[in-house]
Amino acid sequence: MPHDRLEKILTTSIDAKRSAGTLKGQEQIISGVIPPQGGKGPRFLLADHSDKQFLRMNSNSYLGMSFRDEIITAEEMAVREFGTGPGAVRFISGTWSPHIALEQRLADFHGRPAAMIFSSAYATMMGLLPALISDQTVLISDELNHSCIINATALARPAEKRVYRHFDLDDLEAQLKAASANCQRAIIVTDGIFSMRGDHAPLSEIKRLAEKYDDAYAENILVVVDDSHGVGAFGATGRGTEEYCGDVQADILVGTLGKAFGVNGGYLVASTAIVEYLRETSPFYIYSNPITPGEAAAALKAVEMLDSPRGGALLTHLRTTTTRFEKGLLDLGLETIVGEHPVVPLMIRDTKRTSALVEHLLERGVLATGLNYPVVPKGDEEIRFQISADHSPDDIDEALEALRLFSL
Repeated sequence: MPHDRLEKILTTSIDAKRSAGTLKGQEQIISGVIPPQGGKGPRFLLADHSDKQFLRMNSNSYLGMSFRDEIITAEEMAVREFGTGPGAVRFISGTWSPHIALEQRLADFHGRPAAMIFSSAYATMMGLLPALISDQTVLISDELNHSCIINATALARPAEKRVYRHFDLDDLEAQLKAASANCQRAIIVTDGIFSMRGDHAPLSEIKRLAEKYDDAYAENILVVVDDSHGVGAFGATGRGTEEYCGDVQADILVGTLGKAFGVNGGYLVASTAIVEYLRETSPFYIYSNPITPGEAAAALKAVEMLDSPRGGALLTHLRTTTTRFEKGLLDLGLETIVGEHPVVPLMIRDTKRTSALVEHLLERGVLATGLNYPVVPKGDEEIRFQISADHSPDDIDEALEALRLFSL
């Protein structure tokens, strides 16, 4: 059956995005990896660029774990022992011993009683908020929170949805006060690291406000933090924004295995009661296959590596390399948001110039991501660079030289 009328509408929508310069366009296909050599980190081949080698500065793999021999070997051994897939959901013979070992290690790593893994961090948040939001719940969210939080809120349909201005604690307090008149339960939700800018939530102050107003809600206030970009890349030992803010603990912490840990999947850590409840009520956990046993084994090895002297050395190198790149941007007279997190934004503040710079960097062999409206607010258009422990000083200098040759 033809769908010409619908397809015309869809095509018109795509054309509008193209005209506005917000179309993501064709995906770049990585077709090969060249190992580090000659003082440089790994280089990547793209399917439509012949044999040209690219420096990848748009990867979430902050510690380069996905290429480390120990991680690869752990996954290969588990695949040989348990096969390539779980074969079922968790409650129907889909739970394997590597899943249990990983959950226990994540709980221990974050100093929590319990943990549970999901197919992705996005699925974690989608499965978490709707399960904990009742028709007497207010959800209070930072205005720059990630898409997974926005969509999970829409799916949950709380009694009230409130948004506070980014990092504005006075606004958050006003929202908590106002909602207490009508709601029995409150959930404050925020990113730990905000992935567009690399800035971090003031968790100590957020937790203080939650404790201050907890008695105003018959069913308490929960603080939920998605620290997918923080865990493994931030804090003295890589424990993320909680550690950086003075070892403050969220009531529920969401993390990912697919960024600094270099594997795949998502997880949360919380109290035993919360985790037991979510195992029985979260459809994204109950009705979806978990990550494979091999992925779980690889993730376990990555957590163990991070929580060791080797991990400490990787974190030190990551911070040194991040500082080198930030200083280089400032020396070129460019605008950035300086911080310890390896997301380093180059603020362009114009859609067309952002797109032009991405193309220039591609021609110079540097992969970087341009962020335009509506991914970021108008006027905040940027190039998001992501530093990795795989990057060498020569890599950083190569990227800076490519920027120097572009007239901003």
